[in-house]
Amino acid sequence: MSAINAIPPEKLSRLIGTPACPILVDVRTDEDFKADPHLIPGARRSDYAQAAAWASALSGQAVVAICKRGQKLSEGVAAWLRHAGASANILEGGIEAWAKEGLPLVPASKLPDRDPQGRTVWVTRSRPKIDRIACPWLIRRFIDPSAVFLFVAASEVEAVGARFGAVSFDIENVFWSHRGELCTFDVMIEEFGLETAPLKRLATMVRAADTARLDLSPEAPGLLAASLGLSRMYSDDLKQLEAGMALYDAFYRWCRDATDETHNWPSHKAKVKS
Repeated sequence: MSAINAIPPEKLSRLIGTPACPILVDVRTDEDFKADPHLIPGARRSDYAQAAAWASALSGQAVVAICKRGQKLSEGVAAWLRHAGASANILEGGIEAWAKEGLPLVPASKLPDRDPQGRTVWVTRSRPKIDRIACPWLIRRFIDPSAVFLFVAASEVEAVGARFGAVSFDIENVFWSHRGELCTFDVMIEEFGLETAPLKRLATMVRAADTARLDLSPEAPGLLAASLGLSRMYSDDLKQLEAGMALYDAFYRWCRDATDETHNWPSHKAKVKS
């Protein structure tokens, strides 16, 4: 049975990737982190020794503190967070228990540097349709909930990235882009260690819709239609992204929880007697 103020790995894994996911703070010592430089999806590093100073910034929010084994560091940080007005739990068993259950871990070496406000910053071509909405959704739900996305003219993506410290994606000749038959969404799932069954199914849908291979996935025509519809509804790329977040939230939950469910329209009318 879970301890008070502790959340088991499996329960937390069901929240990650959804809008209901709490803020995840990895408070392992530098020594422990260097020994295993991976993060639970969506988590960011925070200094446990400075918890009294930064805890107030999370007041009123749901937070899960993560250390190596779910003992003194996460317990102490969670206590400081509750003192500051947050709703704080610890990850039961820590990151060791998470890894033991075979749940996904993101290699820290693949994560971009953060800006002075603690956010990762990304830049891509304006007027997104599929990949350039799917990738930001993946990043915000599994990598960095505070990520910033800049949409600029295609010819200026790399220059803007260089000038503003942003990571270019979904353009030619950059790391985060199409590779062979894979689209950028596929590449991110692979590189970030997020190859779970639901995300791989979603990736097939995205690839099919993004590369005009609709035969790869029965759901791809629906994703394509919805994506093109959103692109016509919004002239503001950021507003389109926010609307697209809900779209991909729905497709992800279908991939994870509802692929076996069907819907029939039952008729409850009384049978007509002959």
